[in-house]
Amino acid sequence: MLMIHIKKYYEGITSQEIPTNRYSSLAISPVHIHKDKKAHKEALLVLGDEIVSHIHGHRMPVMSYSSDAASTRVAAEH
Repeated sequence: MLMIHIKKYYEGITSQEIPTNRYSSLAISPVHIHKDKKAHKEALLVLGDEIVSHIHGHRMPVMSYSSDAASTRVAAEH
C-alpha cells in the first residue's frame, strides 16, 4: 500500500483532510519514475511525518469495552 493510500483512507473514515503542504511543495508523487530515489525517499518521509503529526494532533476518542455487551454465543464458519 502506498503512503498516499493511507492518507486517503484516513481522510475517508474520519472526514478530516490531512494538510500536506510540505509534501505538495516537493512536487513529487509515486508515479514520477523519472525522479531519483533520494527525492522519493524524502517525499515519503515528509508525507509520513505530516500524516503522523495530524493523527497525533487529532486524537480519536477512546472506546470503552464492557464485557456485559459481549455475546456468549460464538459464530463459526465451515
